Amino acid sequence: MAGHSKWHNIKHRKAGQDAKRGKVFTKIIRELSVAAREGGGVIEDNASLRTVVEKAKSAQMPKDTMERAISRGAGGLDGADLARITYEGYGPGGVAVLVETMTDNRNRTVAEVRHAFVRSGGNLGTDGSVAYLFDKKGHINLAAGADEEAVMELALDAGAEDIDVEDGGAISVITQPDELHRVRDALVEGGLGPDSAEVEMIPQSYSELDSETADKVMRLLENLEDLDDVQNVYTNADFPDAGPG
Repeated sequence: MAGHSKWHNIKHRKAGQDAKRGKVFTKIIRELSVAAREGGGVIEDNASLRTVVEKAKSAQMPKDTMERAISRGAGGLDGADLARITYEGYGPGGVAVLVETMTDNRNRTVAEVRHAFVRSGGNLGTDGSVAYLFDKKGHINLAAGADEEAVMELALDAGAEDIDVEDGGAISVITQPDELHRVRDALVEGGLGPDSAEVEMIPQSYSELDSETADKVMRLLENLEDLDDVQNVYTNADFPDAGPG
């Protein structure tokens, strides 16, 4: 699972950069509205909405901004024209890339996603071309310094599937999607609040990259993340320990 943990950390560093540009709030507001539209505005009864709310809190989104997005989505006033579309493709070195979007204009979005692939040395694939290489899982990330034994005991007792400790000490806990909040709550109650808890697409295996190819893949991922309609990007790339570049 080493590759996954590395990409997760890279993804969240990128999210931090987006936050400085104000992009992350826009993306989370979309997710809140659509989750409320699809499953109702009561957080306790809507697991998807609860996941996005936790993400919004981690991003330090103001409570009234969250509530407004949820209210508009639940009332059908916001997110009604947004559709969830996942694109699949290949990056430099043949790595698999999944791109989750929310869009009100499919033609615009597919054109932008295709352009990002092409200009970064990759290509957009057909539906099903790489999705089979990923599994939908709950992923909880705890920063270095957390008590490893306590995390393992609490998480496994609550139903976690797997736990990975990186060389730097960060801990990843993997769960079934519907067990994410049970395991997260167990960790919080045990005084081990995670940095993040999200449902993600986890690669079944990883493709190791040399430093030059890693640079190219990172540019592709950043180009995709910069698109307004893109919510999440996942890859099976296993970046060198020192990081691309």
